[in-house]
Amino acid sequence: MDTHMIVITLLLCLILSARGEDGLDAEDDLLFDQDFDIVLRRVPRQVKALLNKETKPHIQDLSVKTTIISRYAFTAVSCTMLNRHSAATKGVFQFQIPASAYVSNFTMIIGGRVYPKGQNGQSESEMETFRVAANVPGKNRAVFLLTYEELLQRRLGRYEHVTSLRPMQLVSRLTVDVTIVDSSEITRLDVLPLRNAKSIAVNGNGPKIQGKPTPPVTTVIKQNKTYCKITFSPNIVQQARIATNGILGDFIVQYDVERELGIGDIQVLNGHFVHYFAPKDLPVVPKNVVFVIDTSASMVGTKMRQTKEALFTILKDLRPNDRFNFVSFSNRIKVWQPGQLVAVTPNNIRDAKKFIYMITPTGGTDINGAIQTGSSLLSNYLSSTGGNHNSVSLIIFLTDGRPTVGELKSPIILSNTKSAVQEQFCVFTIGIGNDVDYRLLERMSLENCGMMRRIHEESDASTMLKGFYDEIGTPLLSDIRVGYTEDSVQYVTQNLFTNYFNGSEIVIAGKLTNRSAESLHVQVTASNSDKSIVLETDVALRERERETQRQVEAANAGSVGDEYTERPGQQEREEITQQITNLSLAYSFLTPLTNLVVETPDALLDGSNLNNSVATAASTADPSEDVEDVEDKPQSLHRNTKQPVGTSVRKPMKKSITISKTSADGDPHFVVEFPLSKLTVCFNINGEPGHILRLVSDHKHSGVTVNGKLIGAPAPANSRKQQRTYFSTITIVVERPRRSYIEITPRKVILDGKDRLVLPCDTTVAVESDGLAVAIAGRSNVTVTIEGTIGFVILVHQYKNPAPYQRDHLGFYISNSKGLSKDSHGLLGQFLYQEVGLTELPSNATMDEVIKNSTQAAAPSAVLTTSPALKIKDRTVSVVKKTRKIYSGAQTVNCWFVKNNAAKLIDGQYEDYVVSHLFDTGEGPHGTNKHEK
Repeated sequence: MDTHMIVITLLLCLILSARGEDGLDAEDDLLFDQDFDIVLRRVPRQVKALLNKETKPHIQDLSVKTTIISRYAFTAVSCTMLNRHSAATKGVFQFQIPASAYVSNFTMIIGGRVYPKGQNGQSESEMETFRVAANVPGKNRAVFLLTYEELLQRRLGRYEHVTSLRPMQLVSRLTVDVTIVDSSEITRLDVLPLRNAKSIAVNGNGPKIQGKPTPPVTTVIKQNKTYCKITFSPNIVQQARIATNGILGDFIVQYDVERELGIGDIQVLNGHFVHYFAPKDLPVVPKNVVFVIDTSASMVGTKMRQTKEALFTILKDLRPNDRFNFVSFSNRIKVWQPGQLVAVTPNNIRDAKKFIYMITPTGGTDINGAIQTGSSLLSNYLSSTGGNHNSVSLIIFLTDGRPTVGELKSPIILSNTKSAVQEQFCVFTIGIGNDVDYRLLERMSLENCGMMRRIHEESDASTMLKGFYDEIGTPLLSDIRVGYTEDSVQYVTQNLFTNYFNGSEIVIAGKLTNRSAESLHVQVTASNSDKSIVLETDVALRERERETQRQVEAANAGSVGDEYTERPGQQEREEITQQITNLSLAYSFLTPLTNLVVETPDALLDGSNLNNSVATAASTADPSEDVEDVEDKPQSLHRNTKQPVGTSVRKPMKKSITISKTSADGDPHFVVEFPLSKLTVCFNINGEPGHILRLVSDHKHSGVTVNGKLIGAPAPANSRKQQRTYFSTITIVVERPRRSYIEITPRKVILDGKDRLVLPCDTTVAVESDGLAVAIAGRSNVTVTIEGTIGFVILVHQYKNPAPYQRDHLGFYISNSKGLSKDSHGLLGQFLYQEVGLTELPSNATMDEVIKNSTQAAAPSAVLTTSPALKIKDRTVSVVKKTRKIYSGAQTVNCWFVKNNAAKLIDGQYEDYVVSHLFDTGEGPHGTNKHEK
């Protein structure tokens, strides 16, 4: 039994023992109605009426226990439902989880049977709803046990832990326990009034008083210097006074700890460490900031009014040494002060307010043009002035919509943004409302050292905008580098940081090379307002580990604490935007950004029979949305928040894959199979590293385009070539039924369509959505199927110990071309419906002579020998016999080889198939598709 199952089992025992129950036996069933009657006798008539109206199972007990050890939170949720009716009834367990958390376990106990966890997925909002629907047999209970974990982020000088209390009904016994244990002294602790969806404080004990916030009614706080325990346990009547619908709001605990001067606080446990760095009392670094504000028609009304209010407030907070400018954008882009960033003076502030005041929302949304304009302003300013070496430069970009004008494709917008920014400054993005492409904004910020904030439609945008600016408006350090003793650390999550803002915190996790080492040397270098600073010290590892162990024991965390230092370290892998999803797939845990399928009992309506079926656990932005049942799809994922059953991810059944020989693999070696002619032809393309080759082009007809990017490698010793080239990336653009982009590398697959999903190539998983299916066989191949009639297989070539001339690369194979049109083109696509013939040429004659004399009889004395040739269209091409290894060397194929980059075999020259970017489909003025009809 693994650690998580032990914790779950212990938790279940505690729940049952706390109620004096021995389990779900027959005698216990007889007491169900009596238990409920006792509850009814204790509540007022109005509450009793609400409970009597319930047709769904009643939540008898909801317990949420959180333990925070050195800013890392473990939360265990236990929910017990009672079906007091005779017939089986559908019970829904749902619980909102912070987007930064991940689910480490989920278990159900129904009808005396335990149903363990499922796995995998991702999404993008501040709170996601974990949801499970299961039929509860008549006169029976269901117990739902959920655990999730979260590394708290310090913002505005405090940590904040949020527990969502939205059971959707009044609960007989409701308890929230939050325990905080830290090695440093807890200097600040606030329990806020309950917060509802509109960020308005609500309290069952009247309005909050001025000054220190009033905790919700029944809240009990016990505290000493390094430990505190908060308990919130409203009875059913007190809940009804807050909200009769069971939507109580968010229970919020805010706290901060004493800061160590110097290199910060380091926690050590089980060979891992977490380093918290949050210096204070430093001079503020000047900033160069460009505000890029959406003024499209959709911003009219409250959004624009609140945005203007926030900007007026932000202008007051600009410091004398700052430089700033404004860009407004719709389908037209306006710059307040063209070609410059201006100083903070009374006149400039007054003029900026006038510019903001005169903004009138109208037109569409040109996101690409706006970010390019803002980037150009900052880049030109830094180039022309040389910039202040110790200043911080950033763009604050705000929108409430998706791109509707100019460039519409997210991958191209992201590529253009990165090219414009060139790592000179950071991009911070803000999305307002429900119509924003949050995946685009998140990638735009994370790929350019910034961060994204989401403001919900009903939220107070002015307050949240000002709050976000406060987080990034006071830079204290730039160019931060954190180093550790050489060879003492196996890995760290990140050790270079562009900026450090006042009130935030830099967190680094790592693994020690030698667990028995006595000390670890830590050095932090950075720049502040007027100089470079260096902080360094030796950390006594054994002393730190003993202190950390004491914290774990003080929190009664038991086995939960064994891995807490390791968990945060998993959050800085590969791409920041997809770190949690990649790790959840690799290590088989669930994120709250995920939907899962778990095995559950499905009782017949009369409750007489239990059959195994499947229930869905959904991650949705709207807790009121229903999730349809899914059958026979174990371990599936539904990622679309609006249509939960639109996309599924599952662990596919192992089966053999049949693919044709038509392919581009290796150096790259192209193989074309002509079934009608019973011939196989091969050729090489000696492109340049960085070239992107068009492999299949059928954009106008089937809507499918395939491109491949080349990477270079040195040639082996004694090779005739100077270098080798391989495919490092394969991209597939699909137009129908909806525009989707698939990007495949030897390490990951990115599916960017209705939603964005990143899957590591070392897992085995399948994704299906709207006629598009992607299946990964771990470390082997990726299969892409489009509407069942087009199929591609991409072989994944990874080297454990590569030689200097070896590079991880891909091979591309066409497995099904039925759905591609006869007008398909590209280096491989042009041959799909083509026929070739084999002929002979006089070996001592040139091709021109053969063509010139093709109608004349050649002189017998002129023909000494003959050589093979291919006839394709109106061309004749000399060939030689060769053998090629395909399918990762598993098969050898005999083929007729064409030299000179397939000259005269392909239409035009191979340079005609070099395209501008990975997602080029040949459409539009900048597309490249010279031969497609």
